[in-house]
Amino acid sequence: MNHDRIVLADMVFQARHGVLDHEKVTAQRFEVDVELFLDLQPAGLEDDLARTLDYGHVYETVRTIVESTTFDLIEALGEAIAHELLADYPALEEVEVRVRKPEVKLGGPLAHAGVQL
Repeated sequence: MNHDRIVLADMVFQARHGVLDHEKVTAQRFEVDVELFLDLQPAGLEDDLARTLDYGHVYETVRTIVESTTFDLIEALGEAIAHELLADYPALEEVEVRVRKPEVKLGGPLAHAGVQL
């Protein structure tokens, strides 16, 4: 596997994902990281945006999925993000997605619940 990667970390969105009824009505904070694995040497050598991925487009893809859909599970949200990025960007060899839900209530102190796909 190629170890080159583009990292977009700590993207923050307000969205409605969750199993409980109130989670589908009231938006809450979701944090997303993506790591995009691809060969970055051509872009680095040629200093050419066309030889890499436009970070702005990647961000907008993630934002659209997080903010315009509703899933019961953050696992499903993460899978949707991974699937769309792999479909939209053929140069990607692999993608890693982390979704965190910091406002989840589990009965005690907790920084966040999250998944990594």
